[in-house]
Amino acid sequence: MNLPEYDDYIDIHDHGGSSSDNCFAVENLMAHEDRIPDLMPGITYSYGIHPWYLNSENYDEQIEKVIKYADHPNVVAVGEAGFDRLRGPSPALQRKAFEEQAEIAGQMSKPLFIHCVRAWDELLRENKRLKPDKPWIVHGFRGKVELAMQLLSRGMYISFWFDFILRPESSSLVRNLPVDRIFLETDGSGIEISELYKKVADDLEMEVTVLKEQIRSNYENLFLK
Repeated sequence: MNLPEYDDYIDIHDHGGSSSDNCFAVENLMAHEDRIPDLMPGITYSYGIHPWYLNSENYDEQIEKVIKYADHPNVVAVGEAGFDRLRGPSPALQRKAFEEQAEIAGQMSKPLFIHCVRAWDELLRENKRLKPDKPWIVHGFRGKVELAMQLLSRGMYISFWFDFILRPESSSLVRNLPVDRIFLETDGSGIEISELYKKVADDLEMEVTVLKEQIRSNYENLFLK
C-alpha cells in the first residue's frame, strides 16, 4: 500500500488524478467504469457503486466488481456509496447497494466513502443500525455545523466540498469542527489542493505545514490503524 510522505498534501477524494511530487491522492474508481486499481506511487484508491450510475440491470455486475476490487492491496476504502434524492434509481435500490457496500467494507475492515444528497436522516439511521467498526467518510460536505456535529457524533469524518470550502461563509463551519476529523478534496475539479489547504489553514489561524501534519495524522488514524 502506498503511504503519504511527510511533506505531502493529501487529497482524500479525487477523480482522474495523476501522481505528483507533493500530493498524495485517494483516487475514486466507480464500478460502472472500465478503470481498475493499480499500484502507482502517490495514489491509493476507493472503489464502489455511485448511486448516479446504478440501475436494476447493472446492479449485479457492479456489486461483483466491488467484491473483487475491494480486496486489492492498493484499495484503502469502499465507495463512494450513498443516497441521492435528486438523481439515481429508486430509494430501495440505493439502500440495497449501500447496505451491501457497507457490509463489504466491514468484511475488509476498510472505511466507506459516503455520497449523500438530501438523505441525511437515512444515512444516520443506517449508521446507527449497522454500527460500522471502521468510520465512514462523508465526502463533498457543505452543510451546517449542526449537521456536521451529528455526523461526527456517529464517528464519521468529514471532507469538505472543494467549491464551498473556498467561500468566506465556510469559515465558521471549519472553526467549529475538530481538526482531527476533517479532510480536504478536489473531487476531480482541477483546483489545486494547495489552495484548499491555504484557505483552511487561514481559517484555523495555523501554518499550512501544521495543517498538513494534522491531516496526515487523520489519514493514519483512519486508514492505517
